[in-house]
Amino acid sequence: MYPALVFTSLMCVLFQFDPIQAWVVWDHNAIANGQWWRIVTGNFSHTNLSHLAMNLTGLWVICFVFQPSRVRLLAYLFIISLFTGTGLLATDIQSYVGLSGTLHGLFGVFALTEALTGRRSSWLLVAGLVAKVAWEQFVGPSATTGALINARVAIEAHLIGALGGFLLAWVKVKRRI
Repeated sequence: MYPALVFTSLMCVLFQFDPIQAWVVWDHNAIANGQWWRIVTGNFSHTNLSHLAMNLTGLWVICFVFQPSRVRLLAYLFIISLFTGTGLLATDIQSYVGLSGTLHGLFGVFALTEALTGRRSSWLLVAGLVAKVAWEQFVGPSATTGALINARVAIEAHLIGALGGFLLAWVKVKRRI
């Protein structure tokens, strides 16, 4: 797991630098013009160092708590990033960066998998994620976090990522993968 975390963290840091960042940001128009890689890579770029630090801390904490294998972590990062980036195409968002949608999905897949396989206390984690995402959808994004990252918090990505994680957990448990 740790080599995958270090790799992902270094990739996120690398994606902060120009001219690389200009080529990896999730950009609706660029994707529509054939730059499909942005669907995934936009999740690994960030608005500023505070945004990067916050998301990487979340990634490391989620991995510390759930202890996924290296292969599972990398597979879930890719699948949930792809799901989130694709889902954002159905929104009004024109530009997006950040790992938070994918983090919501990672937390969702790990917590729901535990809950569905008998760890009853993990239903509290699932309920907490559902409550957090529902709150954001009804109340709106956090202005404080928005000020810290110098951008509007993309709560659409949080919702899409969480749904992707829940779907992945359900498929995983039903198919025993």
